[in-house]
Amino acid sequence: MSVAEEKKLAAEKAVELIKPGMVVGLGTGSTVHFVLLKIAELISKQTLNGILCIPTSVDTETKARELKLPLTTLDENPLIDITIDGADEVSMEENERSVKINLIKGGGGALLREKIVAQASEQFVIIIDNAKVSKLLFEKWALPVEVIKFAVRTETEYLISLGGKPVLRKDTNGRNYITDEGNYILDTTFLPGKNLYELDILLNKRAGIVEHGLFLDMANSVITNTKVITSHINIL
Repeated sequence: MSVAEEKKLAAEKAVELIKPGMVVGLGTGSTVHFVLLKIAELISKQTLNGILCIPTSVDTETKARELKLPLTTLDENPLIDITIDGADEVSMEENERSVKINLIKGGGGALLREKIVAQASEQFVIIIDNAKVSKLLFEKWALPVEVIKFAVRTETEYLISLGGKPVLRKDTNGRNYITDEGNYILDTTFLPGKNLYELDILLNKRAGIVEHGLFLDMANSVITNTKVITSHINIL
């Protein structure tokens, strides 16, 4: 099965959780593209009526408008029933009663809006292909750290002091990548096994760091093409 097929199956499983009348957060990225297509299909069949969608990026908003999905804003609907989003890397520590789900997000540059929408959501559902799962975060992906332009040098030095190797993200034209909120991103490599919760606290204290891509204990469930893993029980 191809990666695209895995993403499509995971997306369609996730869309089954959306009920008529819900406010739905729409994530950003290639996996979420399949979510948008499935929602549009169900709306056209009149089997998913009365929903309102909140995109997490300009890119997702543009695609949603092209598919004629009904959109709203956080100002109009500050509480979201369910958000479906992807992730760049996922680690899951399971025991008999629960699963600790931690994520790295922000590969698509929308980490700030994605975290805002996730925090406003009753359910935060992650859809991935199986290659995104790691035993420890940072095995496969650097941490996106969004910083204001004014502070890029000093925050670079700070990330180095924490053991990171930050690289200023560039766009496809070789220019500094600029987020939807007008900031830069430092993609920062850390060694696997670093204390995620300590790092989260340290990054949150820095005024020049707008947001970072650690999403710790936020996801209610992770859906792949083969299974659904929730923070309470593993369903094969």
